[in-house]
Amino acid sequence: MKKFDAAVVGGGIAGLVAAIDLAQAGKSIVLFEKSGQLGGRAVSVKKNGAIFDLGSHAIIKGGALHEIFQDLGIRIEGGSPGTNVSFLWNEKVTHMFKFILSRKLSWSGKREFLKFFKTLTKFDADSVPPISLRNWVEQEFHDPMTRHIIYAMLRTNSYAQAIDHQMAGPALRSVARTTKKNSILYVQDGWQTLVDQLQEKAVRSGVSIITGKNVAGIEQDGAVRKIKFTDSQEMDVAHVIAATPPAVTSRLLGDANCPSVLRWRDQARVIEAASLTLSLKRLSNPDHFAVLGLDQPVYFINQSKFTRLSEDGTSVVNITKSNGTGGTDAKADERFLEQTLDLIQPGWRKEVVARQYLPHITVAYDFMNLGREDRFPGPAVPEIAGLYVAGEWATHGENLADAAAASGRRAARRALKDLEAARPAGRETILA
Repeated sequence: MKKFDAAVVGGGIAGLVAAIDLAQAGKSIVLFEKSGQLGGRAVSVKKNGAIFDLGSHAIIKGGALHEIFQDLGIRIEGGSPGTNVSFLWNEKVTHMFKFILSRKLSWSGKREFLKFFKTLTKFDADSVPPISLRNWVEQEFHDPMTRHIIYAMLRTNSYAQAIDHQMAGPALRSVARTTKKNSILYVQDGWQTLVDQLQEKAVRSGVSIITGKNVAGIEQDGAVRKIKFTDSQEMDVAHVIAATPPAVTSRLLGDANCPSVLRWRDQARVIEAASLTLSLKRLSNPDHFAVLGLDQPVYFINQSKFTRLSEDGTSVVNITKSNGTGGTDAKADERFLEQTLDLIQPGWRKEVVARQYLPHITVAYDFMNLGREDRFPGPAVPEIAGLYVAGEWATHGENLADAAAASGRRAARRALKDLEAARPAGRETILA
């Protein structure tokens, strides 16, 4: 096979960003994706004229993904819901401000919440000690309903149902960014538009993209030597970015004695969710376009309120149940989501044009949890020269898609540094 400076395994956002960065720095790069298309969990599908993402995705303006995409010239179009949301409590939907002003929240609770909301605009997450979300919330707030609201905000931002494990500082930093006006962006025509632009950017930058090619292993002896494929082919390469989950990276190494990768694999806490997306001819309650569950781990969004996601004007809505890090019953979750939707949009069952139910979608393969010995995994694998990791699980404090993009750029920068160290003096390449 052709000789390349580096190979990227995995064609999701992390892998694409890493490949583009290295190629634009003048390196010869090949990207392998085992499926027939790029994008990973950022792909979209069309059903009866509606565009469905794999769950409900949003971009946070000012976050890592937004900044990196702007840097790469990726065009992002869409709309923002602002902060005009409703709460679901005791099977009733109430506008957020009306709920806060009601008797459901005590006067002390009102003061606590308004103080918290105001503080978020200038929140210093670095001042938060390395404690769990539960410990931080219970130290800062005494009103039970205020705690419910704050937990719901934090859960909706990360889909993590793990308040005893999730680190408070990174979670609060992420949710603080969403409180600014028009900070949340839902992408017009689905995330496939972003994936297509990344693929085009990669090709124009010189990345060789090979889909349908399944990597079977990474051969190393303390340094990367070659990649092996399931079709028995091999490729000599000294630098590999594994934009794959930690369990996959471990398997590609043959579960060899690589303490860092084994530790990242064993300490990872996978976040899963049950997600129901629908295309509806009409909505009975069009004003209920963003609903946070306070006593149930659910989030409803009518994305069509802010952006175009259908060819014929139907409303594309999504309702997601956060399942944390444990398995749940798929059928029970589906019934729960349907029944919850009955409360938010009564009569929706008669309006369905298209439907997509994802019972166990992986939201993240890990997050900044208190059980991780390595606060910031990667980008380099300490025991194996030339091996780097990327993916939303390799977060250094970012969240979800932000973490994927940021980790891809970190891996590319570290790989470039190592590649340059092997070049003759005076022949340096600058990575913008």
